[in-house]
Amino acid sequence: MDIAATITIHWFACSPCTGGLMRRRPKRIELIGFLIPSKKAAESKAAAIKAGMKAEAAPASLTVGKAIDLYIASKDSVLSPSTIAGYKRQRQNTLQSLMDVPVASLTQEAVQVAVNAMARDKSPKYVKNAYGLLTAALSVYRPGLVLRTTLPQKEKPDISIPSTEDIQRIAQYEKGKRFELPFLLAAWLGLRASEIRGLTWDCVGDGTIHIKQALVDGPDGPVLKLTKTYSSDRVLPVPPYIMALIEAQPHTDEYIIHYDRHQLYKRIGSACNTLGIQRYRFHDPRHYQASVVLSMGVPDKYAMERMGHASTNMLKNVYQHTMSEKSRKVAASIDAFFEKNLTTGE
Repeated sequence: MDIAATITIHWFACSPCTGGLMRRRPKRIELIGFLIPSKKAAESKAAAIKAGMKAEAAPASLTVGKAIDLYIASKDSVLSPSTIAGYKRQRQNTLQSLMDVPVASLTQEAVQVAVNAMARDKSPKYVKNAYGLLTAALSVYRPGLVLRTTLPQKEKPDISIPSTEDIQRIAQYEKGKRFELPFLLAAWLGLRASEIRGLTWDCVGDGTIHIKQALVDGPDGPVLKLTKTYSSDRVLPVPPYIMALIEAQPHTDEYIIHYDRHQLYKRIGSACNTLGIQRYRFHDPRHYQASVVLSMGVPDKYAMERMGHASTNMLKNVYQHTMSEKSRKVAASIDAFFEKNLTTGE
């Protein structure tokens, strides 16, 4: 059985299943991986790596699929459980024609063919993510391979922002129902789905809620973790109406909201279908809330604090869109001006 060598000199030793080692460099973590047939040989190889600080070539038996498995395992303790779960789904469902190919034999042509096949029925973002996982693993287990793969052209993000009328209709439809609270937490306070799911009773107090954690879906089920970024950890004042809804929730366990991610998305979709309006995702009310805040002229600093963003770039690039309702009103005003001044005869 192959054994992974380990070193301890300002390095982060991974579990044996990772087949490698990590050492810290400024702004970078490098994984040096190798598999050795015996413990003694592994220790000797580790000493050689320590002395030379050079990565070994991947063994001939190491396939692309196994390399990706090792890479994912090496990140298990440092990445979000939801990210690890996403990596594992990609490993099982993307670029399958490459998984049994030995890393040492992988060619640019084979990678391009696999990417082309995926691009026929997958979005550019999906293809990019799958390719990113592949190249991350190859940078560890075959660092000398330079790929110049042509990826599908990026698409403009299709961000849907509900109109005020649609938000009002959903709110009225859900009034007094179990879904009202999570919906208002997204639309009114701008919480992410994972933040809503992660709210526990100790987050509430003195007319505020402390967004300090998130409940995400890991490989083995829900996992409670810290917020997405440091900026996402925030305290928000809660309006009396929402606080009353929170206090009315049954104290069955530590959590306030009892929906999984799929249920949140399914419920809002069902409400939209019943109301005969555009079908929105559960994240879209957060888009609406951000757009309202920005349209009111709230300074970026306070908008960032409320939404839990780490930079103004994210806020502007993703959320600062003109609401379709407001766009129609502006267009109507412009059209009315030109009709009055250009089409009215003497």
